Amino acid sequence: MRFNLLLISIVLLLTAACARQIETKIKAESPDTQNYTHEVIVTDLVSPWSIAFLPQGGMLITEKSGELILFKDDTKTNIQGVPDVHLNGQGGLMDIELHPNYAENGWIYISYSSRKGEGKGSNTAIIRAKLANDTLIEIEELYKGTPNTTRGVHYGSRITFDNQGYLFFSIGDRGSRDTNPQDITLDGGKIYRIHDDGRIPDDNPFIDQENGKKAIYSYGHRNPQGMTKHPETGEIWSHEHGPKGGDEINIIHKGKNYGWPVITYGINYSGTTITDKTNQVGMEQPLFYWVPSIAPSGMAFLDSDIYPDWQGSLLVGSLKFACIERITLIDNQVTAREKILENLGRVRSIKIGPEGYIYAGVEGLGVVMVLPKTTE
Repeated sequence: MRFNLLLISIVLLLTAACARQIETKIKAESPDTQNYTHEVIVTDLVSPWSIAFLPQGGMLITEKSGELILFKDDTKTNIQGVPDVHLNGQGGLMDIELHPNYAENGWIYISYSSRKGEGKGSNTAIIRAKLANDTLIEIEELYKGTPNTTRGVHYGSRITFDNQGYLFFSIGDRGSRDTNPQDITLDGGKIYRIHDDGRIPDDNPFIDQENGKKAIYSYGHRNPQGMTKHPETGEIWSHEHGPKGGDEINIIHKGKNYGWPVITYGINYSGTTITDKTNQVGMEQPLFYWVPSIAPSGMAFLDSDIYPDWQGSLLVGSLKFACIERITLIDNQVTAREKILENLGRVRSIKIGPEGYIYAGVEGLGVVMVLPKTTE
């Protein structure tokens, strides 16, 4: 038994060392081509947290301040009926996603910082609603993190659907790293899975755990602000903010522990050590991690013939470096990184439009479309 544990520890250490070596190599080989241009599609936005494209044309845009905007036919319309949003630090009106069968059922899913429930402050809530006459109607609360806290950090809050129609969403550790992420009886530092109407799936990993939060799908997360479905495997991919260094990309697996704050490749903002561990038996290693941090937000796989040289890339917004990081993957290994859409502003959201173009929500600017340059 001791020998097996020793062998596992050695393997984990070698894996972590390889990850560091690969990261260094990737940085040295990062391309810096300029084979694209851009066009600002929607102007005068402050913090466009998310974008959703409507099948009948136009897009819905969430502003962190609490505005839900319909942009259609070059006109912006403020949608009425948005719930009371607690604008608090990193919290506000956040992600928006359409039901996979939106054309048939009309459901829109939104995450926001809500004051409802126990305690002062707010916590992340997930709702669904329908849109009629530029107003949200039939609003239903599907999940609400508890308890509220006045801390203004780590709401998480990305939403995505998998191929089976389950709704995944994230809630960050809400600034309570030493309690929330590793305790499945508490909200925060988790990724959750529910049915599209809020019911808890019978096969969720902690459904039979006494006092456990039944909606939890994975735990040990810090602040996941990117989540998307892999277009080929159907797996849910996520990225999360580390502290100073240690931002991560993870493939989300049922019931797995992703380690925060027991293991991390980051340190405190002050420069002091959080932990001397970067791996531990029973905790997942990231597929990739960034040192230094890029402050990732927004995430999408590119599956579009419009950009043939970028086909299959993973796109990650960087708040810190004000760009989109285009990541090349081979067999789930990061082999190259490239900065695109640089110096326009902090990239908060990324979506692939229905026609296959890349759209980004850029703070202080608006929604930007990335265009490949034409050659003659």
